[in-house]
Amino acid sequence: MGEFSTIERCDGWAEIVINRPERRNSLIPPLAGEITEAIHTLQDEDEIASIILRGEGGYFCSGIDLKALQQDPPPVWAGKEVGDVRSMHIALFSCKKPIIGAFEKFGINAGAALAFACDILIAGETAFLQIGEIQQGANIPMNAAWMKIKSTEIVLSRLALYGDRVPGPELVKLGLATECVADDEVVNRCREIAERIASFPRGASANIIESIRGLRNIDDPDAFFPKRSSNALLTAAQVKG
Repeated sequence: MGEFSTIERCDGWAEIVINRPERRNSLIPPLAGEITEAIHTLQDEDEIASIILRGEGGYFCSGIDLKALQQDPPPVWAGKEVGDVRSMHIALFSCKKPIIGAFEKFGINAGAALAFACDILIAGETAFLQIGEIQQGANIPMNAAWMKIKSTEIVLSRLALYGDRVPGPELVKLGLATECVADDEVVNRCREIAERIASFPRGASANIIESIRGLRNIDDPDAFFPKRSSNALLTAAQVKG
């Protein structure tokens, strides 16, 4: 069990639970490190056929925790090798097991990219996705990378240039979510899907996901996900101001 997340193992599948509900499950480096480690651990367990990614408290992910980035004094993990969002996305990209996202309430900015990383995304009826960096003058490296795989330039342009809230039913129409269900049924539906996948022969989901990953024609994930000079603190200052 991590400090900011938990792993819950079930019969043939597991859940990675982001456990920062007091901050709407926003991302900080040690949380990203815990998710990365959890992916690496679970994908190598033969009995695990799929992984559910969800947030505690009925929230998916509100993005990067800008308040934590500008905290004074800095948090104890600041400046330490505790994990990073880019490495987390590389782990999600390369995961050997299918990832099922429980998209509750919202996925904003970096939270939207986390949703795009899922192979199956179950959205709540009133949940919304938002790529809102345009409002802060910030870039969208992880969202752009995932959308190159998952959708089209015109859909990304609609999301990123409008910067608005896109509700669950529209996410399905855009091909970005698999299903839209009642808000209180999102996690249950994800578990139903996980149970179904677990009912197939052992190793079947890993074989299928290997074929799906191969269609991406991306040999080097490290080169695919962009490295950038961090403008997170600048963005935090813009938001604060």
